[in-house]
Amino acid sequence: CGVITSKSVLLLLSLAFWAAAAGLSYVGAYVINTYKSYDNFLQDKYALLPAVIIICVAVVMFIIGLIGCCATFRESRVGLGLFLAIILVIFIAEVSAFVLGFVYREKVKTDVQSTMRSVFEKYDGKNPESRVVDYLQEQLHCCGVKNYSDWTTTQWFNSTGNNSVPQSCCQQEAKNCTGHLDQPQELNTQGCALELESGLQSVISYAMLVILGFAIVKFFGMLSVCVLTCKKEESGYQPLYSGVFA
Repeated sequence: CGVITSKSVLLLLSLAFWAAAAGLSYVGAYVINTYKSYDNFLQDKYALLPAVIIICVAVVMFIIGLIGCCATFRESRVGLGLFLAIILVIFIAEVSAFVLGFVYREKVKTDVQSTMRSVFEKYDGKNPESRVVDYLQEQLHCCGVKNYSDWTTTQWFNSTGNNSVPQSCCQQEAKNCTGHLDQPQELNTQGCALELESGLQSVISYAMLVILGFAIVKFFGMLSVCVLTCKKEESGYQPLYSGVFA
């Protein structure tokens, strides 16, 4: 019964690794996709490092699941030892990703504040920076860096001379909005800096919670593998002692 129970627990643990790998892959891809949408506003490209670590961990975890299944079916002590060692490495990697996520979560605010204004200054309605700004304002329902009045200090505003902001500042409900400043009730007045900071920090916080949850699972998984390995050794030696004394 001990051997059967051990095999059952290890198989369930291997399935848990596969499920965790799928979940981490989704989280990592979601974080990378979010950052790519707003990468023009982030100076530090290493901010993607936690997400890359998450995806690498997911790939390794899938392989660990295969190793766990093989070690369980073959009842290999070497396989179980390897299983435990890899779990420990994954646990360390997840703790590292959690720490990096905490560090870059605080750094996002600095990056956004220092780069967003320069990107808005390059707006001319045609270049790549303009498309990024329009996409940002439409998706986050915002206008300007701190508020919509920031547009009045840009070169684009002075060159057009029509006293209006980009139409991407218009509210979705305003069907006939032209972006004219004489009709501020039709514009999104909230600045984009605060909205972007909040969105990116929320994504990182979500990823950190997921990483923390899986790290806790790995900790108990290591304890389980240790207990099951000890039980396996006892079940292997007990018949030998019984035979000798018989």
